[in-house]
Amino acid sequence: QLSEDVERVSENPTEEREGEMEVHEDSSSVILPDGELGTTTPSLRFSKTCLKNVFSVILLFIYLLLMAVAVFLVYQTISDFREKLKHPVMSVTYKEVSLYDAPGIAFYPGKARLLSCKHHYYDHIPPLINPGQPGDIECTTQRINYTDPFTNQTMKHALVVQGPRDVKKRELVFLQFHLNETDQDFSAIDYLLFSSFQEFVSSPEKAKFMKDCESSYSSWKFSGGFRTWVKMSLVKTKEEDGSETVEFKQETSVVNYIDQRTKPRSDQLFFVVFEWKDPFIQTVQDIITANPWNMIALLCGIFLALFKAADFAKLSVKWMIKIRRRHLKRTRQVTNHIS
Repeated sequence: QLSEDVERVSENPTEEREGEMEVHEDSSSVILPDGELGTTTPSLRFSKTCLKNVFSVILLFIYLLLMAVAVFLVYQTISDFREKLKHPVMSVTYKEVSLYDAPGIAFYPGKARLLSCKHHYYDHIPPLINPGQPGDIECTTQRINYTDPFTNQTMKHALVVQGPRDVKKRELVFLQFHLNETDQDFSAIDYLLFSSFQEFVSSPEKAKFMKDCESSYSSWKFSGGFRTWVKMSLVKTKEEDGSETVEFKQETSVVNYIDQRTKPRSDQLFFVVFEWKDPFIQTVQDIITANPWNMIALLCGIFLALFKAADFAKLSVKWMIKIRRRHLKRTRQVTNHIS
């Protein structure tokens, strides 16, 4: 057969070359790709595919971690919002005024008698000419009788005096009381502050008005034989239902009064001064620091990140499955070709 082939080649060299070219073309079209798939290219492709798979798995775990953090942030945000709703924060604001609404000062002198009452300015109180003697009463006063709001049996007698208004001029009210005799070791006069003297004057039921004031406001005392200086400040409190309550804070200083009357007396003298501490009205209200709009915006951002992460994770899983299928398909092709 070899000799016949050699003779055929020597007789038809051109046809043999054409046959060899056809063989080479067939071999290049069939054998070379199989050889490349089996030797160098499959290993390189396998290593790249492995790296891509590892990188995809790492990214997938990172996004799962971010999703877990986002879920924790959602839970923490909702918990903080509920906690802030339960515990509002007290807010204090100050409003400066030049004139106050004149407060009402209700005295309960008992057996004591009002000797004088005057308005002074710039903290200037001239010396008393005849202490213990009746003087000028330049204040607006009213007397009112009403039953005790706590017992409904005891009758109370109150002397209501209009308080200072002009805070710029440092207006003050100076009052002098006299008690002729007392059966106690010490003597004191009770007083009560309420927010508006004008409301008391315009009230059709003054007794009921005073009962409500005594139920709502605190009462204080000033003693005989001293000069008591009361500096008031006004505090308004806004309740949750929208109502507003008013109360007074006061600073009291007491100075001993030296009685220079010629004859020793058994009676008691009372001196008291009322003045505004400062021109600022303090407003107190409970506010909720949690802003629902901020929480809604934060939750929207977190949920958007969750959806993006879930979408990326889904695409990553699909991509990994697709690459795996391609790899298995190529492996089957190589196996089938080899077989």
